[in-house]
Amino acid sequence: MKEWMSAKEIAAERLPQVPETESGVIRLAERSGWNDHPYARKRQARGGGMEYKFLLLPVAAQIALMQRYRKIGGDTLPEARAEPMLAANLPDKARIERDARLAILAVYDDFLKGIRAHSRAPNTALNLFSVKYNNRSLQVAAWVRDVIPSISPRSIMRWRAAAKNGADKLAVDRSKGRKGSGLLETANGGKVKAFILGLIAHAPHLSGKQVLTQCRAEFGDTLKVTSKGVETDIGMPAERTFQLFLKTLKVTHKVELLKLTNPDAYRSHMLPSGTNMLSHITDPNALWQIDASPVDALCTDGRHSVYVCIDIATRRMVTYVSKTPRASAVGLLTRKAILVLGKPEGIKTDNGSDFRAQEIRRLFDALGIEIDVSDAYSPAQKGHVERAIKTFQHQFAALLPGYVGHNVTDRKAIEDRKSFADRLGQDTAEAFGVSLTGAELQRLSDEWCQNVYAHAPHAGLDGLSPFQKAAQSRNPIRTIDARALDVLLMPVPRRNGIRTITKFGVREDGHFYRDGWMMPGDDVLCRMDPNDKGKMYLFEVDGGKYLGEAICPELAGIHPETFEKARKELNSQLLKERVDPIKREIAKIVKGPSLIEKALDVARRDVPNVVALPKRAEEHSTPQIAAALDVITAPQPLHEPKPLADKVADLHEAIKREHEFRATSKVVHLDPDAMLSEPARLFKWALSIEDKIAAGTVLDDATAGKLTRFQATADYQAMKDFMKDFGLENTLRTF
Repeated sequence: MKEWMSAKEIAAERLPQVPETESGVIRLAERSGWNDHPYARKRQARGGGMEYKFLLLPVAAQIALMQRYRKIGGDTLPEARAEPMLAANLPDKARIERDARLAILAVYDDFLKGIRAHSRAPNTALNLFSVKYNNRSLQVAAWVRDVIPSISPRSIMRWRAAAKNGADKLAVDRSKGRKGSGLLETANGGKVKAFILGLIAHAPHLSGKQVLTQCRAEFGDTLKVTSKGVETDIGMPAERTFQLFLKTLKVTHKVELLKLTNPDAYRSHMLPSGTNMLSHITDPNALWQIDASPVDALCTDGRHSVYVCIDIATRRMVTYVSKTPRASAVGLLTRKAILVLGKPEGIKTDNGSDFRAQEIRRLFDALGIEIDVSDAYSPAQKGHVERAIKTFQHQFAALLPGYVGHNVTDRKAIEDRKSFADRLGQDTAEAFGVSLTGAELQRLSDEWCQNVYAHAPHAGLDGLSPFQKAAQSRNPIRTIDARALDVLLMPVPRRNGIRTITKFGVREDGHFYRDGWMMPGDDVLCRMDPNDKGKMYLFEVDGGKYLGEAICPELAGIHPETFEKARKELNSQLLKERVDPIKREIAKIVKGPSLIEKALDVARRDVPNVVALPKRAEEHSTPQIAAALDVITAPQPLHEPKPLADKVADLHEAIKREHEFRATSKVVHLDPDAMLSEPARLFKWALSIEDKIAAGTVLDDATAGKLTRFQATADYQAMKDFMKDFGLENTLRTF
């Protein structure tokens, strides 16, 4: 039914309560104020004028139009739908009942709008619509009429209220009124149902007869049924009952059974998952996802795998075709993607061994890329690249010569399309029309990604193509020199490429790689030159500094004796440059003060300039100490005294000369210490300082330090003992 009509078209319909001429309709529109109503608009067709929505017409005219053009329901039964608001697993009867009621409500809502447009009460619409439906004045599809022969205003009101809580509220299957109360549902307290569920989950192929047999083996030939609190034994139901019950269980417990019998299908179709989970990733190269899959096409050199990288923000795709899944393919895909897209911040990878290899982790660390490995058997964690691979397989691989299908069923169908005679005696390549090499497949894949996929509108980009989305970004692209990438992708030897330099060089695969700059004992990271087996590049263990190049003479085609002679000369020169500065330092150390003198000098600087205050002393004595003192105090036998020590004798002679000189001389000397030796003068000075301390004088730091150092000398202690032994403690003080 046409909803918008001009005045001429309205007049041509010859509707009740509407003029049958164009001018009459125009005047009706002016009288009724249609031109100012939202349901009126300018005609875009030639001639201009106005056109009006049919809801502006009088109710009788609307009903006449509906009777003439509007049909309730389609000509055929609708298929089961899986729309967000409509459950697709409803029983057929309930689904048909729901769809019939929805079709009636859709026409009634249009009818109600027309009533309201003319300021009529809604009850008028209910009554008129019900009467027209029941007396068959409205066009109604046969299947709708079969389901709902008649309606009432109350039914329409009830349906509209229920539909507000979801369209499935209109679904009614009257045959399910006693759902959950069937014999097998409740038998033995629900144990029979639980057993049958476990049985078909374990062996989904069992028939109703086989399930009946298993139930007889488990529960016997009778079942216990409780009705109104009374338990009764009844015979085992017939095979047909089990068949119907199995059919019902497989519908009502579809999700549980699918999870147990086909986990992959459950994960793909029913496992709850979010959408737009990475919608916050808006900057190009903020996050990539990479994964691999066998290509659904054969090549002349076998079946290859395709490694796919997709940028989350722009959906740009880069592929790398590899003969076998391996870590080097991941590295080469990363190199290719960086050169095309720029350096990413992070990469989400699969959990396969080729993605978890140590060399891949080292590569990502060297490039400053954060790696995030998804959990095992969790493809939903990298759904973007999974979807990209599906697009690649369905839109690109399906067009390739040698296409083998996306699964076993597809492959069987392709084979069946060829006659048995054509395939008799042919190999796989001939049967599938294989003609591409792996290199040609890579070339075609690159061209498809660049010229087809990159310019196709993408639903995840609001209809923009990956090329357009990338062009909108103002963020700079961080690039990496291809030569640096080539070096970082060079293979490393076993044990993560770490080797210790020996006096023979670095050993790898039975060969020694050497150079003149090598120093034994250093650990290095080795990278092998893929184009020259006789060459090795050495780095610091973390790969952050290039150390140099090592050569294996026999593999590099160099005469070993000539190479070794040159290496020794270079090593000798290098070692001389390192040793000579050390020798010069050794010479400086030998010519200077001894090490012990330097150590004692430092120790003296560290001694604090503090004099300890005298402490109260108590004489300690034991019988042994008293006996020892008797040796000193007992009268000594007459014998020649032991000669004095040289320094003490000099002091003694000086004192005697001083006494004689003072006794005989009348000259007053300005310096009373002039006749004393240097140790005697220091000792006299020390005695005077000790007297000051005894008198309570506070010494300055320099004087206290000097006194402490002299008191620690042997000269001071010898003179002190001598003066005490001969009672001369006060002699020097009187000078």
